[in-house]
Amino acid sequence: MAVWKVLEGSPAFRDFLDIRGFLDLNVHMSKSFDELVAVMAKLRAPGGCPWDHEQTYASLSQYLLEEAYETFDAIQEAAQTGDTTNLKEELGDLLLQVVFHSAIGAERGDFTIDAVAEGVTEKLVLRHPHVFGDAKLARAQDVLDNWDKLKADERAAQGKKEKTVETILDDVPVHFPALLEALKVSKKAASVGFDWENEDQIFDKLNEEVGELRNAIASGDSDDIADEIGDLLFVIVNVARRLEVEPETALKRTNRKFRQRFKFIEDELKRTGRTVNDASLREMDDLWNESKTKRLASSH
Repeated sequence: MAVWKVLEGSPAFRDFLDIRGFLDLNVHMSKSFDELVAVMAKLRAPGGCPWDHEQTYASLSQYLLEEAYETFDAIQEAAQTGDTTNLKEELGDLLLQVVFHSAIGAERGDFTIDAVAEGVTEKLVLRHPHVFGDAKLARAQDVLDNWDKLKADERAAQGKKEKTVETILDDVPVHFPALLEALKVSKKAASVGFDWENEDQIFDKLNEEVGELRNAIASGDSDDIADEIGDLLFVIVNVARRLEVEPETALKRTNRKFRQRFKFIEDELKRTGRTVNDASLREMDDLWNESKTKRLASSH
């Protein structure tokens, strides 16, 4: 690969690899990856696995999404506990999806796994001229802005037609999960100046939406209630955006925290031979607060 030859010829880059032990691991990593590709080819070949052989791009799409979410969850676990056991496994499952799609691509004559790797490597090098070239980009935002420009230049150079869009928001896929879509569309709008001037204005809007939700609840109109809950969630996403917090990650952390505290309630009740169905709300609330207290004590 031409790009790798450029990198390999850089003494600084080889020193970087050597310090981290990548040079020693290179052969082993290549062998492991080749074995994975070979196993996948065997599964797809005549006499292999009937299920694997029947899969298509379309039939695998749901599994790719599931594995991505499971990997996301493993990342959150690793960030909180420091245990990367599940993360390693989930990354393997995610890698399998890439190899599986590439195996189908090779069979159809569409592309190979080597072409996939070469393409993304070239993209990384071309879109980081401040690392592999002479460009000077000091801030992370400068890198992101330049990335978008280079992306547009590449499309033009390849003769690709720009997608016809009626709004800049068309760049955000409608099939994104709702929280991610809300974050992306609000970022797009903010990039052209359609944004609150400061955080206080967002909190004013948040209070306004809470009031509108209360009014909708009082009216009893289920459609209005759903709309106002959506509006409230959208403002919360914008609070997260302005504070540079990824909302999906924040909500995942809260979900995990809720699971842990609710399990504490169940475990404590089991000690007395009871379940949550036997306990009063007051009892469960007291145990919830006890769980919070113990967690705070253990973190100090």
